[in-house]
Amino acid sequence: MNTITIVGLGAGDLEQLPLGVYRLIRSSETLFLRTKEHPVVNDLTAEGVEFRSFDETYEKHDRFEEVYEEITQILVSQAEKGPLVYAVPGHPLVAEKTVQLLLGLQQEGKIDVKVGGGQSFIDALFASVGADPIDGFQLLDGTSLRLQDIHMNQQLIIGQVYDGFIASEVKLTLMELYPYDYEVMLVTAAGSKDEQVERIPLVELDRAAGLSNLTSLYVPAVRGIEGSFKQYGTLREIISTLRGPDGCPWDKEQTHQSLKKYLIEETYELLEAIDEDDIDHIVEELGDVLLQVMLHAQIGEDEGMFTMEEVIETIASKMVRRHPHVFGSVEVENADQVTANWDKIKLQEKGGAEGHEPMLKNTAKGMPALIKAYEYQKKAAKVGFDWPDAKGAWDKVWEELKEFESEMENSSETALKKEFGDILFALVNVARFYKIFPEEALAMTNTKFYRRFSYVEEKVRSSGKAFDDFTLEELDSFWNEAKNNNIE
Repeated sequence: MNTITIVGLGAGDLEQLPLGVYRLIRSSETLFLRTKEHPVVNDLTAEGVEFRSFDETYEKHDRFEEVYEEITQILVSQAEKGPLVYAVPGHPLVAEKTVQLLLGLQQEGKIDVKVGGGQSFIDALFASVGADPIDGFQLLDGTSLRLQDIHMNQQLIIGQVYDGFIASEVKLTLMELYPYDYEVMLVTAAGSKDEQVERIPLVELDRAAGLSNLTSLYVPAVRGIEGSFKQYGTLREIISTLRGPDGCPWDKEQTHQSLKKYLIEETYELLEAIDEDDIDHIVEELGDVLLQVMLHAQIGEDEGMFTMEEVIETIASKMVRRHPHVFGSVEVENADQVTANWDKIKLQEKGGAEGHEPMLKNTAKGMPALIKAYEYQKKAAKVGFDWPDAKGAWDKVWEELKEFESEMENSSETALKKEFGDILFALVNVARFYKIFPEEALAMTNTKFYRRFSYVEEKVRSSGKAFDDFTLEELDSFWNEAKNNNIE
């Protein structure tokens, strides 16, 4: 098994190249370069060093993954003919995907890899921008930058910002978090005689000239809590502070029980915002619901019972476990099969066959009666306790109406209440057959009533009279006006 020796060309010119790496390159009979677009290569060429580069491979593919895979395949194939040296920019173990692929093949016993020296661009870059890495930093790939990987309280070094397209993608991702005028630095050929450091506002990143494969982006850490309100960690810190020794007296005295009413209230306000299709209101109310979740999690942590990380782990593992058609090999054809799989997996998680405990015991716990009726019926229908079609459900409605009408003659408040409940329960069953969520339907009607009655109220107010000055017929005419004006 022949050996692939991997060395780094450093971050700048030939003067920065370690002597051992220089000698290895000069003495190599078979030398491959990931790219010839590097300051050292001009000097090596002038000294008569022969090599083969993979620049043409980049032109053949649309995805970097395909480029790296082909480079790896070629190197492995060439290594079968004899030992070779593979030179990459910077250090072999810093931001080099092809090196990681080769090391993976070595672990599988398919090739022999030796990693030589090289100088990383990181040290030179920190010197160029005058920053200290001990303050914490992240090294990220500009070609695959993800919003969720960014920590604003740390310095960012984003490599491979080598052209306008990548710079534009990086800019758009960063501007999801940072202000458009946030000052960043573009560093090219750090530490070499050709070094360039340009300070620019983030919004101008993709307009910068001179981007190359030696260009990296430096983003300073955000200082102060106000600049990082968009980060989960900042919210976590705020909630912890509010509940801490020097926090808010009200927040510190809250318990799971005392917060229950606020969670219900905020949830219904969110539902109202959704019904109104008010995006700004939805954002605000989602935040209020999230606040309740964070407060409950912080109380759990303060009491030593659980942490927010455990809450997140529980829901994340559940989502992966119950979506084997997404995260596993199970195949489904439609949403109904997804629901069936969900219920099956849920039953297995509960540890047994049906009948182990009452089926409805934990169904819609703590929910309003209308939602609970809907969930009870849906659960019963899954085991066949259901009308074959909507006609049976409608017949039950008429039956309950007659029983209510009959009970009216007896003037029993308790009996009337029970029969009226039966009517509502039967109507919920009808809604289920037509795939109508009754709580949502009633909420829509409440909203419609609110808007139309507000119209009536405005008509009364503009008249200069009081409600008592109008007959029911006159008020009803205002209502019909609202209806005819399509006020919903």
